[in-house]
Amino acid sequence: MLMRTDPFRELDRLTQQLFNGVQRPAAMPMDAWREDGSVWVKLDLPGVDPDSVDLKVERDVLTVQAEREPLAKEGAEVLISERPTGTFTRQLFLGETLDTEHIEATYDAGVLSLRIPVAEQAKARRIEISGGSRKELQS
Repeated sequence: MLMRTDPFRELDRLTQQLFNGVQRPAAMPMDAWREDGSVWVKLDLPGVDPDSVDLKVERDVLTVQAEREPLAKEGAEVLISERPTGTFTRQLFLGETLDTEHIEATYDAGVLSLRIPVAEQAKARRIEISGGSRKELQS
């Protein structure tokens, strides 16, 4: 249905744990679930201008790219800089059962929300059983 794989993220996580025991938070944390015939995805992008968010679907890969600009102007003396800035990219590998032609996206209060419908041919359906005698089925 929805596969998430990022070998570099796992390598980064393991390296962080090995060297300082603290895991750095993901730049684009995500929740995903299936409900009401759709897959729902929410990505946290606080402080990101909605115009800098770019969504692309190529085959079965959905790419989310966003940019967070630094707040301090060039030449300013930065006292603390803990919030990540720059360009962030996240790829979601979508299964063939999702309808990538009808993805809906909204951005509100720093959260990018995606609704990816399940394709009609992938939805469960009831198969009617017609009446008949056993002899008809055996011949």
